Formats: sequence, C-alpha cells, structure tokens
Amino acid sequence: MDLLYDHIARARASGAVFARTVATPPWGLRLGGSIQLAVHAVVRGRGWLWFDDDSQSPMELSPGDVTLVRGGPDHYIGHEPGADCLEPEEFRAHHGRDGRSDDPQATVFLCGAYRLSGDIGSGLLDALPQVLPLSAAVGDPLRDVIGLLSRELASPEPGQPTVLDRLLDILLVLAIRTSFRQSTTAPRWYRASADPRLNAALQAIHEDAGHPWSVPELAEIGGLSRAAFARTFRDALGQTPMQYLTDWRMTLARDYLRNGELGLAKIANVIGYGSPYAFAAAFRRHHGEPPGVWRQRELTRTSSPVADDRIHLR
Repeated sequence: MDLLYDHIARARASGAVFARTVATPPWGLRLGGSIQLAVHAVVRGRGWLWFDDDSQSPMELSPGDVTLVRGGPDHYIGHEPGADCLEPEEFRAHHGRDGRSDDPQATVFLCGAYRLSGDIGSGLLDALPQVLPLSAAVGDPLRDVIGLLSRELASPEPGQPTVLDRLLDILLVLAIRTSFRQSTTAPRWYRASADPRLNAALQAIHEDAGHPWSVPELAEIGGLSRAAFARTFRDALGQTPMQYLTDWRMTLARDYLRNGELGLAKIANVIGYGSPYAFAAAFRRHHGEPPGVWRQRELTRTSSPVADDRIHLR
C-alpha cells in the first residue's frame, strides 16, 4: 500500500465540484474560506488571484498553471488584482452569455472545490501551504489533466461524472505529491516513506492496523535489527513505532466514530483491540473521555449549520 494513496483514499469525500467558465473583462469572483481546498487553472487568457490582506501578493494565473488554495480566509480571482468580485451565483448570472462570445479577451478558467473528511483529511490540508502554485510545463502530466478536464467540462457526455471524479483524483494526487516533494514541512510519514526500510513497516501498519504488531516483527519487515529499527524509526518520525501505531489507530477510530457507520465492537476489532472495553480504555487514555461521549459531541458539533462550500458557475 502506498502511504499517500492510503491517506487520500481515506480522506477523499464524494461530491467534489468543478466548473469551466468563460468570462469577458471586467470580471471577478469571490470564493469563501469555508471551501476546504479550492483549485484554479486558467486554460486561455490571464487571471489573478489575491486575498483581502497583504499576507500574499497577487498571483498571476497563466495557461498551464494550477493553483491550490487551502480554506481559511476568503480569496478572489479576477481579470486584474483588486477587481470588483461577485458571489458565485451573481457571477454566473452576469457572465452566463460570455461562453457564446468570440471575444479574444475572454478568459477560460477552471474552478473547483474539494471536500476532505475527518482527521486524516485535516492532516493532509494542514501540511499544505495557504497557496500552492504549480507550473505545468509541456510534458507535465498536470497540463494533460487540465486539458482533459477542460474538454470534458465543455459539454455534457454520458458517464461524465465518473470521468470528472477520476480526473479530480489525479489532479489532487499530482498537486499534493509536488507540494510534499518541495516542502520542508511535508508530513514526517511522507518523508520517512522514502526510506525503504521504514516504508515497508509503515505500509504494513497501514494495510492492517488491527494486527497485533510488535517492534521485532516490524523490524524484521524492514530488514533491520530491533535496536536499529527503533532508532531509525524514532529519528525519522519523532516517536516510537508503538506510539505511531497507537496514534494511527486512534486517528482511524476518530474517523470511524465520526461517520457513525461502525459500532464500538466493530471499530475495536478493525483497529486491533480485543474487545470494546479494551478499545474504550485505550481511547480514554488517549483523549480523556470515552469514545461514546466523544462521538456524541462530534455529531452535535457537525450537525450545526455550516457555510455551503459548493461552487456553481456553469
């Protein structure tokens, strides 16, 4: 199992939204900070992206480039920095006819929103910068994916939702992979996976969190002595193998509890505890409260009204 794939597969929620838009200057669009992860790509023409404050300088969006924006503050895209920006519904109404224009000044851009769920999704988002610009050179797979997305969104075709879903997954993986390669703050598990000795043990843990793993068994998988494996693991990940295993089990437990699909007995079995009582005791030690109390509090919190982070431009 590839660790990045495992994290994205567990975090990826259904319902990502993508739209292809044609806008003739002057144009501007405001996108709310409730969008967990927005992605923008200009197919033709030029655009700019900026924030309200001065924390980020306005960024030019050129054809072939992809820009990811993590949730938090609102952000804006327009024909020039500081342009008057409309809400998505107003933007769609105002520029609805631009797509039928032959104006060479028109900008064609893609705009999307991802939903990532649970603590695993939050961990991926936290590892990304507020803004991630990616330049897709000729021959770069990103450029190919953008072209495919643009063509697919240009007109509805049978099976389009399936095609878009797969292309969105590819775009997200390529972007996160590029970010983690370039970043000094990439997750420690990602950097550790470059060491084949640690990667083998980490893959084993992620493939079967419910197995009663021991340090000697993980060391054997990594081809190291117990002492060498424990030392190498701690140096790379900042914790012992058993601490990492427990933290991963608790991360899975929180996401299982949050989505409510599994009972306590099933969760205990899946993540490696012999009974619901053993799981509850471990969860209490880790979080300071029983899993049932934690789940009820989370369900109450997530049932509160939240901002809609959909993007409807078509």
